[in-house]
Amino acid sequence: MKNLNEDIKTGQFKQVYLLYGEEAYLKKQYKTRLTKAIIPEGDTMNYSYYEGKNISVPEIIDLAETMPFFAAHRLIVVENSGFFKTASPELADYIKAMPDTVIFLFVETEVDKRGKLYKAVKEKGRIVEMGMQDEKTLLLWIASAVKRENKKIQESTVRYLISKAGTDMENLEKELEKLFSYTVFKDEITIQDVEDICTTQITNRIFDMVDAVAKKQQKKALDYYYDLVALKEPPLRILALLTRQFRILLEVKELMRKGLGRQQIAQSAGLHPYVAGKCMDQSKGFSGWQIRNILEDAADMEEAAKTGRLDSTMCVEIFIVKYSTDGSS
Repeated sequence: MKNLNEDIKTGQFKQVYLLYGEEAYLKKQYKTRLTKAIIPEGDTMNYSYYEGKNISVPEIIDLAETMPFFAAHRLIVVENSGFFKTASPELADYIKAMPDTVIFLFVETEVDKRGKLYKAVKEKGRIVEMGMQDEKTLLLWIASAVKRENKKIQESTVRYLISKAGTDMENLEKELEKLFSYTVFKDEITIQDVEDICTTQITNRIFDMVDAVAKKQQKKALDYYYDLVALKEPPLRILALLTRQFRILLEVKELMRKGLGRQQIAQSAGLHPYVAGKCMDQSKGFSGWQIRNILEDAADMEEAAKTGRLDSTMCVEIFIVKYSTDGSS
């Protein structure tokens, strides 16, 4: 992102940009920053925005051929088009010979690096991947945001915030805004403030539930479950999320057995490095055969609930009780 920041700072823009990756917050931020830097505020004549899978390629090419109205550039923003996953030879060919009066900004989640369009953009412009940020980056980002508000926060509090709210930057920003309002008359944000005002993501509640099961803390595991039910989470969805977490643990355990480190496991399993580290610790509470038994049991419980042999709420209760009891197998 260093080169992207330099382009914005100097005003020396490439003719085409591709921002892609899983971190929606960063894509949104840089889309806005690039747009403001390229097109003066209020200039609607030279700005066009397209979104979705049904965008007409001939239409945006025709627009790109239209001279900008009393400006150096026309900016065309194309978001979530899928062009970089499907064949777009016409657009790829056009980008290679596009006039210097137009700038394309593509914003996507997934791309095919082997595709003709990706290669054309790489040759003509700038491609920036905006993936999930690592723990160190998140810690610094949160600390910087807190400092801008003239407040203080301990590193342990920041870590607790991440464990509660997750690693998605857009969600973290919302939780920070809540914290700033909640602590408007305080100089320091504390763990208690985070506990009081921040929302625990369901995936984190599931993680805590599995943690309680691993430690044979049956009451705590059931309390987490009843909290989710009280929040109107369907029992079968909770069971599905529990199953997903145990599948992740099995994969992480296998990767650890092969000697892979946290970064390698994160990349291989498609996890945030922070989450990968937590899963590595959690997986130590189970043997491989225990996790396989749990997954088989979960599938049986789901079938029992769906066929009406057992009440869905009771199914998950039985599942949690069985594996959080000392001596369970």
